[in-house]
Amino acid sequence: MKSIVFLSIICSCIMHAQNSIPQDTTKKIIELEEIEISGKHNRNKIQRLKDIDGVYLNSAKKNEVINLVNADADLTTNNARQVFAKVPGVNVWENDGSGIQVGVATRGLSPNRSWEFNVRQNGYDIAAEIFGYPEAYYNPPMEAVEKITLIRGSAALQYGPQFGGLLNYQIKKGNKHTPIEIESQQTYGSYNLFNSYNAIGGTYKNFNYYAYFHHRSADGWRQNSRYFTNTGYIALNYEVTKKLTIGLEYTRMNYLSQQAGGLTDSLFNINPQQSFRSRNWFNVPWNVYAINTTYKIKDDAQINVKIFGTVAERNSVGFTKAINIKDTFNITIQSYNPRQIDRDKYNNIGTEIRYLQGYYLFNSKHYLSAGIRAYKGNTKRNQAGIGNGNSDFDLNIYQLQNGKEWGRSLNLNTTNYAAFVENSFHIGKRWSIVPGIRYEIIESSIDGYINTTPTGTVNLKSHRSILLTGIGTEFKVTEATNLYANYSQAYRPVLFSDLTPPATNAIIDPNLKDASGYNIDGGYRGAIKDYLNFDIGGFYLFYNNRIGTITKDGVPYRTNIGASVSKGIETFIEIDPIRIFNKNSKIGYITFYAAYTYMNAEYTRWDNPAIINDPNKTIVGKKVEYAPENIGRYGINYYINGFSISAQLSQVSDVFTDAQNTIKPSKDATVGLIKGYQVFDINSTWTIQNKYIIKWGINNVTDEKYATRRAGGYPGPGLMPGNGRTYYVSLGIKL
Repeated sequence: MKSIVFLSIICSCIMHAQNSIPQDTTKKIIELEEIEISGKHNRNKIQRLKDIDGVYLNSAKKNEVINLVNADADLTTNNARQVFAKVPGVNVWENDGSGIQVGVATRGLSPNRSWEFNVRQNGYDIAAEIFGYPEAYYNPPMEAVEKITLIRGSAALQYGPQFGGLLNYQIKKGNKHTPIEIESQQTYGSYNLFNSYNAIGGTYKNFNYYAYFHHRSADGWRQNSRYFTNTGYIALNYEVTKKLTIGLEYTRMNYLSQQAGGLTDSLFNINPQQSFRSRNWFNVPWNVYAINTTYKIKDDAQINVKIFGTVAERNSVGFTKAINIKDTFNITIQSYNPRQIDRDKYNNIGTEIRYLQGYYLFNSKHYLSAGIRAYKGNTKRNQAGIGNGNSDFDLNIYQLQNGKEWGRSLNLNTTNYAAFVENSFHIGKRWSIVPGIRYEIIESSIDGYINTTPTGTVNLKSHRSILLTGIGTEFKVTEATNLYANYSQAYRPVLFSDLTPPATNAIIDPNLKDASGYNIDGGYRGAIKDYLNFDIGGFYLFYNNRIGTITKDGVPYRTNIGASVSKGIETFIEIDPIRIFNKNSKIGYITFYAAYTYMNAEYTRWDNPAIINDPNKTIVGKKVEYAPENIGRYGINYYINGFSISAQLSQVSDVFTDAQNTIKPSKDATVGLIKGYQVFDINSTWTIQNKYIIKWGINNVTDEKYATRRAGGYPGPGLMPGNGRTYYVSLGIKL
């Protein structure tokens, strides 16, 4: 309630300032209808957000917009290294060959299911639980996505306190110029890959609609990695008046994936396709709904209200012991070992109200963006159930433990209220300064029982009030280029998974602290005519009170291990040499691009009281886990008369997988250095008469043997291989 009052006072002050200043009545604002311009030479180009876009204020923020409508990339399997190719610094975990889950991060943060980002679809939450368990088990099929927006850490004020910033998937809309348009794309590929995307959309009078159904299934590149996924989506938008629009959206996804598990390094070197886990399964039914209302108060003022929710599950069953422990057949019971069953149920609901107002002050036009948020999340977590020794997907409990079905059963709740205000002050025609604040109230509770506590019961509650501040600035050097800089605070509360030990002998520090810190970035970006696109900048990320696991008194101990700093450069450049000399080339257009990041991410403070005085065990100066020093993606695109072909080289340097920077792999392969790698891809598209579409591609052309992560639990302990060489061919039609 305090946050709402606080927001109301600020909004009132700004509007009063607008009304009290004489307006230039000789000026008249004329709103023109939106015009869509599609140029053939603009295929695959990275774009930037407009400074003012609806109720969103984007001025001074480092951002990228990836247009997927005409992208030469393997959208069939959500190939993230290709989708995010032109965004410098994106680190990708590629252990999931199905593409069902997308794991990306930047600036030395963990790519685990993209959980350092505020992950959204069409501007609303889609993660499991935004503060307690922010893992993105659901990601839309890329064929359904029109564009992806990334705003780095400076997004913390408008969207949430996450260190990574915003990752938003914008789903396609119905064609504005026809009452019905049908799209269908059928894809076949390696290892019995079959992908089917079918959509219908259009506009009739004031009614716009879009719906799709997507299916993908395959045997998988590795043994024991079969999967299928089905996703359906429908969006209905009605323009009640020229000022008021109301939209309804619903998404339903369900997938079942066989988990091949990890490998030891020696097994990986022999054959990365092999698997020693045939009885591990992962299932996620996911439902997301949203109501979206926009009211345009006047030409430069509008309000948007979103009500959204998630009803979903995360289910797994498998033999999850370390990879160096065999899953053997028990002759006595004529069955394999019992399997562990884990089940989560998520039920979340939230609303966000955003308001944008343009106003005049000292003869200059400024913009205020403000909003409030209310959110409630509930997770019912049942884990460590004993399943049968069968090989199929079976969530039935096989054996009770002390009369109970589950080794741990928890009820996890989060309530969140937030308010933010950002204002873009314009000084002259070129310079803008954007200060802002965000106030968060986060209340969390856990109750239930867990078999690793002395009494067996858990009852924890916490209340936080956090004030985040930030400021950005932008100077327009030319109409198409600008200098930008931004500082923004960030925050990450202790997760539910941090408070519940993963093993029976693990101990949780009772005094765990929330993580906090800030992002700083700045650079020079823009375009020179239509042949050069660039963004060259630097960043500094401070991450305090990082949570990690150490060994204390011979047992795992989860605690705040210290602070880290990630700093470096992020560079992107794309050039079309033909357009320098010829804007209407008859031989087509060719572009070269390079997205390169150098990063130094290391620990700067060591907070372990048990061994803080032992210089041989300190992590100060050690590299942050999964933070490659170099990430480079380089490519070439060629386009002529509906035909395009692209080639891309991805290079990623070595990473450590633990804070101690262990080089030699452990026996169970859960820690140890992962060597750098490079992967080469080719993709092509041929569009005939703007109706028929033929796509093909070869991923990992040189059949590089590589890995991007080590797992300690699901999807299976050990070293997780990336996919070898695969291909796909796709036939489509759009009418």
